[in-house]
Amino acid sequence: MDGMTLIDVFSRWAHIGAAIVLIGGSVFTRFVLMPAATGLQESEHDALRERIMGRWRKFVMGGILVLLVSGFYNYIMVAIPAHKGDGLYHGLMGTKILLGIGAFFLASVLAGRSPRFEGLREQSAKWLGILILISAIVVAIGGFLKVAVKSRPAPDSASTLQSEYPVVRYTAKAR
Repeated sequence: MDGMTLIDVFSRWAHIGAAIVLIGGSVFTRFVLMPAATGLQESEHDALRERIMGRWRKFVMGGILVLLVSGFYNYIMVAIPAHKGDGLYHGLMGTKILLGIGAFFLASVLAGRSPRFEGLREQSAKWLGILILISAIVVAIGGFLKVAVKSRPAPDSASTLQSEYPVVRYTAKAR
């Protein structure tokens, strides 16, 4: 195993690990924490929300950074060479990237403090549900790309020319 293979494996592990943490945290918040916190007094609820968001915000921002760096590495260094000229693959990957950017925006807004987006945070159950749905679609596209859209085998420099351009020998027939 060479150094590039180790980097490829680490990058994939980091990408999937960050997605697991962020999606899992969103699912936990929406379907476990929020319903459990409904019985709290408003002052207790606000204090709990601020303490949780103060910590969760760091995970969101760090996770987005890891997803961006590892995602672009995986795409540029691994996927593009393996799927050169494959329109289906690149079209779906473009869709995945755009949906991912939307998910990053929602996650940032929901974990953030900007007064500009307070309206979204006031409806956080709804927007967390949308974030989870978008994230599920991104994961589904990624799974489809990994399983159903096969990469082209890496060319062998010696055999490529022979297999793509077979040598045809013409011989003159003696009459």
